[in-house]
Amino acid sequence: MRVGYLDCFAGISGDMLLGALIDSGVPAAVLMNATAALGLGATLEVEAVDRSGISCTKVHVMEGERLADAGGGEDDREQQVRAPHTHQPKTQHLHKTGHAHAHTHTHPHEHEHASESGHAHVHGRSLTEIRRLIQGAELAGPVKAMAIRAFELLGKSEAKIHNVDVEEIHFHEVGAVDAIVDIVAASAGLHHLQIGVWYCSALNVGGGMVECAHGTFPVPAPATADLLRGIPTYSAHVAKELVTPTGAALLRALEPVFGAQPAMRVERIGYGAGTRNPAGFPNVLRLSVGSAEALEADGDTATVTVLETALDDLSPQVLAWVAETALAKGALDVMLTPVVMKKGRPGTLLTVLCRAEDRVALEQLILRETSTLGLRVREDKRVCLERKHVVVQTSYGEIRVKVGILRGVVLNVAPEFEDCKTAAVQHDVALKRVQQAAMDAYGTQEQAR
Repeated sequence: MRVGYLDCFAGISGDMLLGALIDSGVPAAVLMNATAALGLGATLEVEAVDRSGISCTKVHVMEGERLADAGGGEDDREQQVRAPHTHQPKTQHLHKTGHAHAHTHTHPHEHEHASESGHAHVHGRSLTEIRRLIQGAELAGPVKAMAIRAFELLGKSEAKIHNVDVEEIHFHEVGAVDAIVDIVAASAGLHHLQIGVWYCSALNVGGGMVECAHGTFPVPAPATADLLRGIPTYSAHVAKELVTPTGAALLRALEPVFGAQPAMRVERIGYGAGTRNPAGFPNVLRLSVGSAEALEADGDTATVTVLETALDDLSPQVLAWVAETALAKGALDVMLTPVVMKKGRPGTLLTVLCRAEDRVALEQLILRETSTLGLRVREDKRVCLERKHVVVQTSYGEIRVKVGILRGVVLNVAPEFEDCKTAAVQHDVALKRVQQAAMDAYGTQEQAR
């Protein structure tokens, strides 16, 4: 199984994630095509930069010959680019409809108007406008879903802070071209990697104070702080804002398992550069991509943790939710088995297989979300085939095929169900036709080798 690990020792932002994706092997064209699909006239400029001796990738969002980015650090080369553009520092910047602001906000755009405070002011995009823009773009369904989810999460946080309905929120910086491109292009890059489970370190949020649209606040800024609820965070090294609202929203939409790097066979490492370049501190996001095959060696025995409990008083809807959430949090497998319990009551045996490092998080999930008063925990041995994915081209598009191998011999081949289901819906054909087409394509591809 392919896994990805985000090491956020210097926080996370949209442009850092874009750089890390490209640096780890995602073709720049994937991000550039997603940007073009939005029809905003934006492009991406990619360059290699140095951050405290680390060679990494920096991605700039361009509008014509100038940077679309409204903020950024004064140390970066983008501060030398063309058009003057004054703005608040790189954090959320929005207002409620009809609300006056006493701050200067200058843009070289035609749709400027005077706010009630008498300053030149530009309305941002509403959540409805952003959702419509993304839905209308020629992008894969999962890419659209993740991007919209990120904006919805950000919108809900802002609405909660300002005590208004989410549809009344008008985004400024996070609704500007650069932020929309960051979120959509990052969603496309993350989807391209086809990661089975994402993991993420605790987040370094930085420190100090940050200028927001409504005043000066301690880091993290209000919307960012709300998005980071329940996520492990800390503050170290620099008195700067290290986690931006865009970065926090993308991370929340990705829903990784938080903690130390799991046991994995790392294949690629990418470094994405932030805008600031403080002395002695590498302002980068590190992305490691690999597989969990180190735990599932070629026919070797591996140890797994088994969590188990029997339930006779829980709704099937909640059981399904727990199973789905457990898988999202890193469970290797989840089983719901009908059983007969004491007094002849029909019940369900919930069994969760997981790695040792995921045990605590999954125990907490089961104890919190179900009606059980306790769990059985044991260590089991299992023998696993080596697994790999092969992408085949069919008349219904690209389909991943999962291959099981024992000492170099292929024993099992199966098309990925989710890929086949998506293709069947898009082409309005029977699911079994897509599955058969994938198997035929795999056979043809293997014979040609």
